[in-house]
Amino acid sequence: MSNQKLIAHVNRKNWWHVPPQDPNAYCKRGRFLASSFKEAEFWGRPLDEPQRVTVAHLLVGDEDIIERKLFGTRVSTDDISVQKRWALDAKMKKAALANGFDAIVLMTPKAYSEFKVNGKLPRSMELNTLNTGENGGNAGMKAKRKDVLVRPTRRPRSSISPKRCLHRRREGARLPGDP
Repeated sequence: MSNQKLIAHVNRKNWWHVPPQDPNAYCKRGRFLASSFKEAEFWGRPLDEPQRVTVAHLLVGDEDIIERKLFGTRVSTDDISVQKRWALDAKMKKAALANGFDAIVLMTPKAYSEFKVNGKLPRSMELNTLNTGENGGNAGMKAKRKDVLVRPTRRPRSSISPKRCLHRRREGARLPGDP
């Protein structure tokens, strides 16, 4: 199966999202989506409505393949802590964006090998959309109903670029849209 068919599948599929506790998580790591409500429940309470996405350039693989494509070697371990995982997710987002990807599709090793050999799409996938906007906006996200489109948030011209988002947060500066 070509990447174009996988992109079409990802764009027409309903995805489930669990909002993070950290309001800056989208800026740091992107938006994580699960292929089913049950899979999303692992991370907490998913939103009531599934989300739709629009992506064009996918990085596809299992954990090992994705890390090798981004960093040249396997970076994580099986017993990685949550804090280190979040830091690695932030590095992966930065590296993937630098390589021109707008999303990462994660599959199990077995499902990925079947996908590469036979073109069979797995039922279970995890999607990380990277271009989510500065304040966790809905860039690339659509509502379930086609007549209701969730518009991406737009920054005023005077706002800070997403690249400086983390730097400004650490300094305690307020960003546009902060309460």
